[in-house]
Amino acid sequence: METLSYLGQGFGVATTPFNLFTALCGTLIGTIVGLLPGLGPINGVALLIPIAFALGLPPETALILLAAVYLGCEYGGRISSILLNIPGEASAVMTTLDGYPLARQGKGGIALSISAWSSFIGGLMATIGVVIFAPLLASWAVAFGPAEYFALMVFAIVCLAGMAGNKPLKTAVAAMIGLFLSSVGIDSNSGVYRFTFGSLGLSDGIQFVVLVLGLFSVSEILVLLERTHRGQKAIQASGRMLFNLKEGASVFLTNLRGGAIGFFLGILPGAGATLASAVAYMSEKRINDQEGTFGKGDLRGLAAPETANSASACGSMVPMLTLGVPGSGTTAVMLGALTLYNITPGPLLFQNQPDIVWGLIASLFIANLMLIVMNVPMIRIFTKILAVPYWALVPAIAIITSIGVYAVHATTFDLFLMIAIGVIGYILRKFDFPLSAILLGFILGGLMEQNLRRALSISNGDLGILFSSPICWGVWALTALMIVLPMLRGWRRRLRTVRAGG
Repeated sequence: METLSYLGQGFGVATTPFNLFTALCGTLIGTIVGLLPGLGPINGVALLIPIAFALGLPPETALILLAAVYLGCEYGGRISSILLNIPGEASAVMTTLDGYPLARQGKGGIALSISAWSSFIGGLMATIGVVIFAPLLASWAVAFGPAEYFALMVFAIVCLAGMAGNKPLKTAVAAMIGLFLSSVGIDSNSGVYRFTFGSLGLSDGIQFVVLVLGLFSVSEILVLLERTHRGQKAIQASGRMLFNLKEGASVFLTNLRGGAIGFFLGILPGAGATLASAVAYMSEKRINDQEGTFGKGDLRGLAAPETANSASACGSMVPMLTLGVPGSGTTAVMLGALTLYNITPGPLLFQNQPDIVWGLIASLFIANLMLIVMNVPMIRIFTKILAVPYWALVPAIAIITSIGVYAVHATTFDLFLMIAIGVIGYILRKFDFPLSAILLGFILGGLMEQNLRRALSISNGDLGILFSSPICWGVWALTALMIVLPMLRGWRRRLRTVRAGG
C-alpha cells in the first residue's frame, strides 16, 4: 500500500500541466531524433541536458523531459529500421530482420503499428516492474560482477546461431568479423596499437555510428541503385495501416516473453537494450520458427525485439535510481543530469526525495501512452517514405548518413571508412552473410573484453574466477545447452531421414 501511495504522489507531480506539456515535447523531440540515423537516444538526451539546465527547469521536470526523449528515441529509431533497413542505433538492429521484409511486402503500416503496440506493452510491463520490484531487483543486480557479465556475453555470442537459420557457419564467420573489428584501436590497458596499420584515424577504434551506417545505410544505397538499374520500382504500403485482432493475438505471448526478457536484462547495469533485443529475438525464433518464416517478415520476429527494447529502456532506470549505477549508455547521461542538480542517486533517494523518483516513474506510464496515441495516427505519414522514388530516396539517405557520421568526430576519414565498410557490407550481403551478426559481434566483443579484463584483474590472472559463482555456472550451462541442442536436432533430423529412406 505504501508503494501505491508513493506512486499516487508521483502521478500528482507528473500530471501537472507544465510537466504534461514537457513530456509531450520530449516524446515528440525523441521521435524526430530517433528517426535520424546516427543520433540515437544518447545524443538526444545529451543535447537536451544543457538546455533543460539553462531554462532553469526543476529537477523532476528535467528528468521527465529526458525520460520522454529517451522513450521517444527508442520508438523513432524503429521507423527508419522498418522502412529503410537503416537502424539508427544498436538496439534497432534486430528490428530490421523482420521489419524491413514486411515493408518490402507492402506491410509497412502494419509493421509500424505492431512496433508501436509492442513498444507500449514492453514499456508498460517494465514500468509496473519498476514500481513493484525496484528495491529487490537492484540488490539482486549487484550480484552480477565482471565474471558473470563475461559469461553472459559469451552466451549471447553463442546464441547468435539461433538467428542463423540454415547458415550457421556464415553467421559464425560474421560474428567473428564483428569481434575482430571491436579490437581495432589503442589497447586501453597497455597503450598498444592494435590493427590500426599505421593509421591515426583508427587509433580510437571504429566508431559504432561509422560501422552501423556503413554496413546498413551505404550497402542499402548500393542495393537500391542495383534495383533501379534493374527497373524495379519502390514498393508502397498497402491500404491497411493498423494490425487486426488476429495479428495482435498472434504476437501476444511474444510481447509477454519479450517484455520479461527486456526488463530482466534492462536492470543489469551495462547490459542495455542491444543485448535484450538480441536475446528476445533469438529466444522467440527458437520457440516459434518451425516454418522458417523468421527473417522473411514474421510479425513475431518484429514484436519480440521491439517489446524487449522498450522494456529494457524502462528497466535501466532501476539501477540508476536505486544504486546510482547506469543501466545503459543513456541512463549514464541522465545520471550526469542528476549531478548537475546536486542529487545523489541511490537507496536514500527514495526516502529523501520521493517526489523526484516517483514523479519520474509515473512519467514513464504517461510517456508510453503519449507515444502510442501520437505515433499511431502518423503511421500513414511515415509510410509515405516508401513511396519516394529511388532517384530521390538514395541522395536523401546519403546526405543524412554523411551528416550523421561527420557529426561524431568531424573528420573526413570517418566518411571514407564508412564508404569502405559499406562496399564490403554490400559484397557480404550478396554472399548472404548476415550483417546484423557482424554488428552484434562488434558490440558484444567490446563488452566481453572489458569484463574479462576486470575479472582477471580482480583474480590476479586466475581464470577460475569465471566459474566462481552459481550465476556463472548457470550461464555456462545455458551456453553449453545452446551449443549441444542444435547438434542434437541435426542428428535427429538425419536419423529420421535415414529411417525414411530405409
